[in-house]
Amino acid sequence: MHSARDRVAYEPWLEELEDVADRLDLSTEARTCAVDLFLTDVPESDRSKRAVLAASLYAGSLIAGDGRTQGTVAEAAEVSRLSIQSRWKDRLEAAGLEPPKW
Repeated sequence: MHSARDRVAYEPWLEELEDVADRLDLSTEARTCAVDLFLTDVPESDRSKRAVLAASLYAGSLIAGDGRTQGTVAEAAEVSRLSIQSRWKDRLEAAGLEPPKW
């Protein structure tokens, strides 16, 4: 789990994550997974944070069984699909999960 300090430090990004999750109409479980994945390894660069936020939402939706396409998440988060494609498996690995082989 993540500390309250992490949540405070990244509050604007977590609010953005919730806004994107609202646009995607994600379940509570998918949102919780996405927050955990995002906070597991937050990048330094703000530009990278947006891509990691989107990848976390995509991976969180898969974990929760509330899957969305990479393109749908990318559009809602205003990033490229490639940004998600190149990062979502890393999100899972950083959280200690094994990504699928496909």
